[in-house]
Amino acid sequence: MGDETLLQWLSDVAVTGTILSCAYTILATALVIRFRNRTGPANAKPEPVTLLKPLCGTEPNLARRLAAFCAQDYAAPIQMVCGVQDRADGAIAAVKEVARAYPKANIVLEVNGRDHGSNRKISNLVNMATRISHGVVILSDSDIEVEPGYVADVVATLQRPGIGAVTCLYHGIPGAAGLWPRVAALAINTQFLPNAVVAMSLGLAKPCFGATVALRAEALKRIGGFSALADTLADDYALGEAVRAGGQEVAVAAGVVGHACFQASARELFLHQIRSARTIRGIDPVGYVGSIITNPLPFAVVALACGTAGGLMALAAAIACRMILCGAVERSFSLRHQDYWLIPIRDLFDFAVYMASFFAGKVSWKGYRYRVNGDGSLIEDSQAGGR
Repeated sequence: MGDETLLQWLSDVAVTGTILSCAYTILATALVIRFRNRTGPANAKPEPVTLLKPLCGTEPNLARRLAAFCAQDYAAPIQMVCGVQDRADGAIAAVKEVARAYPKANIVLEVNGRDHGSNRKISNLVNMATRISHGVVILSDSDIEVEPGYVADVVATLQRPGIGAVTCLYHGIPGAAGLWPRVAALAINTQFLPNAVVAMSLGLAKPCFGATVALRAEALKRIGGFSALADTLADDYALGEAVRAGGQEVAVAAGVVGHACFQASARELFLHQIRSARTIRGIDPVGYVGSIITNPLPFAVVALACGTAGGLMALAAAIACRMILCGAVERSFSLRHQDYWLIPIRDLFDFAVYMASFFAGKVSWKGYRYRVNGDGSLIEDSQAGGR
């Protein structure tokens, strides 16, 4: 194949990719707009709830996020179990601060360094599970922000017939000052969230997100507890699959929670997104390969670089489609105005992560590095010097 033929082939692929990606983006925009018309479940009888909050290290505004779980508009008792694996963990101070601010709240702090497998979050949860007091268990990550009606919405959804677990969609919130937390939040709001809406609307996915996993304590025991996930990278997805294997469904609650982003550098964000990409690729490798069609900007940039006629028009169309989608997400999920000028930077960054994910055999989490086996299990590789 001569140079001119190769250039023409690359140009044709880039133009076709731009057209298909823009069409997908328009479809996603329409589905996001329709999605905002969802209604929540009817009010249900409040049941006592145990909230599980696995913690590891200090995070900006951690005490404020934990306090929101103590200020729920909910008529039944709520127990909040916070767990760390190190007595010197900085998160302990945040838990104590919340306990002082809410002296009547049932807050339990479990400090236990025992490991049960390679997944340290799951080891933390195994240790915390011994402190569960109530029949409904709601697990959520430390970076999740909730509104006062969160618990009521989740429990009402769990009480629907045939539902064995409940999860929540989430939107991104810059959790710290600086450029990269804003880029990270924008990645959630313009990539994860609309793609999740498309997958749910078209029946292409059965999600279970770590932002929230709620189930009954008896169901957790029936699937083998958290110990069954001790070496799994995609622990939230595996938990949902275990519930489905028992003949029940995982429902998505009407409410959407916030996900605070703290990445202080491009490297931190890259490592975080590589871990997410590697997780998704392990769950659905074919779908992950096809996800390149959700991002029109790289195709348009290649078309422009090839000197394709209309290359500038392709680039403008790609950026315009992405901005229109961003606006639809803002309106549908009542988000604050996004940094639209960051969208091209975020999209090119995402493409770099996408390409790198096919060569990444290791992931990083909370300062630790792991090798990922073909079956999605984790093997600790070595301790890294940063989160």
